[in-house]
Amino acid sequence: MNDTAKRFDSAPLLREKSRLMSSSEIERTLVRLAHEIVEKNNGTDDLTLVGIRRRGVPLAQRLAKLLETIEKKPIDVGTLDISFYRDDLSTRGVRPVVNPGALGFDVNGRDVVLVDDVLYTGRTVRAALDALIDHGRPKRVRLLALIDRGHRELPIEATFVGRTIQTTDREIVEVKLEETDDNEQVLLMERVD
Repeated sequence: MNDTAKRFDSAPLLREKSRLMSSSEIERTLVRLAHEIVEKNNGTDDLTLVGIRRRGVPLAQRLAKLLETIEKKPIDVGTLDISFYRDDLSTRGVRPVVNPGALGFDVNGRDVVLVDDVLYTGRTVRAALDALIDHGRPKRVRLLALIDRGHRELPIEATFVGRTIQTTDREIVEVKLEETDDNEQVLLMERVD
């Protein structure tokens, strides 16, 4: 195995193909997205951000800080654990332990921005919508994805997109964040057979 190839537990061998975003590019993108949210929402009244576990959570927290700086008022941030709502559990190996997450605030009548790191097939977002509706009935739900890589299996589109990347089915987008990975970058990886 060479230096650029790595294997995850029960995952295919991967090699780094390219770096899509550096730490500073991620930060600039989040600043732009925060301004887009303010513009499309006409401010931040009744706005809440909900991060999809795992990397959507720190992204939502960072965006909330940026929005608070722009609008000078606090933004509610919640976490969704969607593992119970996935429709593809049988393809993921051992069934995960369900950890119901409390949002910590009422979503009824609120404008919710769901935050995820990568939008791919749309199945994660579908599961997140199911989980969110179990918490209440928001006025509006929009999606923010740091990376949209296409290949949708469901008719789901992000309102806010950091970057759109055309990928093949053999490629994987890895988002690494300081909060979860002690590293900050977005990589395009390729399966090695």
